[in-house]
Amino acid sequence: MDRAPDDLPEQLAAELEVQDPLDRRAFFEKFSLAGKVLMGIVALEKGAGAEPGYEADKHYYGMGIDVDKCIGCGRCADACKTENDVPREPFFFRTWIERYTVKNNGEVTVESPNGGIDGFPPAGEEPGAVRSFFVPKLCNHCAEPPCVQVCPVGATFSTKEGVVLVDKDYCVGCRYCIQACPYGARFLDPRTGTAEKCTFCYHRLVKRLQPACVEVCPTSARIFGEVGERSSPLTRFTRFNKIQTLKPHLNTESKVFYANLDGEVN
Repeated sequence: MDRAPDDLPEQLAAELEVQDPLDRRAFFEKFSLAGKVLMGIVALEKGAGAEPGYEADKHYYGMGIDVDKCIGCGRCADACKTENDVPREPFFFRTWIERYTVKNNGEVTVESPNGGIDGFPPAGEEPGAVRSFFVPKLCNHCAEPPCVQVCPVGATFSTKEGVVLVDKDYCVGCRYCIQACPYGARFLDPRTGTAEKCTFCYHRLVKRLQPACVEVCPTSARIFGEVGERSSPLTRFTRFNKIQTLKPHLNTESKVFYANLDGEVN
């Protein structure tokens, strides 16, 4: 599966031109190994650290978000950074809070200072503000994920539980998945040079724990559970609320479900 530079996607080839021979050799070794993953020669271990008896194929996870309950406290974003060792710089988030402010002239402004971790200035201070509301955002763990489709080395994949993950051992940092994500939910970790995103705290799920953001929410604005299972709190949430997803026209089949989502949100 080794390839010459001119056989690679144009952007990757351009990046290789500025690397020294040792870096290029390491890249091709990584690219070749990832190819073995795609051919099934090397198997990625799913559910590492799971509790005894945990069966991945018996779960299919999703998250619900009640916009009316979100108070913009930012605890979810802060807990996510702590739980998942996300860089503390205000550019890197697995989940964050946006505040939408609608003005009397119809204009809408969106802000997310430090992902909402440090709070928001009073909404009334913005001239002409009529109303405002908070919208938590994160990876939508699509059933048809564009990021998986564009990854040239198979580093981005979906688990049996429907969780979209990134294997850092195979990610080459090409940024294709970051560009392909329509929700702006990915970033390049400056420490590893690999793609990062929300994992629904997968390491917690396999231990039958809730994602950190869900656990710390003081208003229960986030609901986590099994998609389609009658006894799941997520099923009750979707049954008793008018549900919407972000950018439904893209047909990604998002598994993050919003209740009371304003039409101004995109």
